[in-house]
Amino acid sequence: MEEFKKTVEFEGKAKVGEMLGGLANIQLKPEDFSSPIALQMAISRMYEGILKAFEEGPKKKYIAEVRFTDSLGNQVSIGIDLGENPPPFSKQEVKARIIIELFEENEE
Repeated sequence: MEEFKKTVEFEGKAKVGEMLGGLANIQLKPEDFSSPIALQMAISRMYEGILKAFEEGPKKKYIAEVRFTDSLGNQVSIGIDLGENPPPFSKQEVKARIIIELFEENEE
């Protein structure tokens, strides 16, 4: 059976910046707003994460926030870890090419 692949390419923009390494995991999710108790638990989780990050000391990371519009017109935002060394870009905002490949793995 021949394998079917579908590749789609999007163009977007990326904003390159710095982030303290330990703070990358501190985030709110949509389900954190489902009830007052869920929000309190999320705030507690974030507080513990912030304390842990400061105990371990600052580790600077470079990240890129990539934004593009999908085939249905929805705004999509993803983060890319660029490592601990400054990326070789001359500007803070750069272009991004997003390639998505859909395929089914053959189980043999």
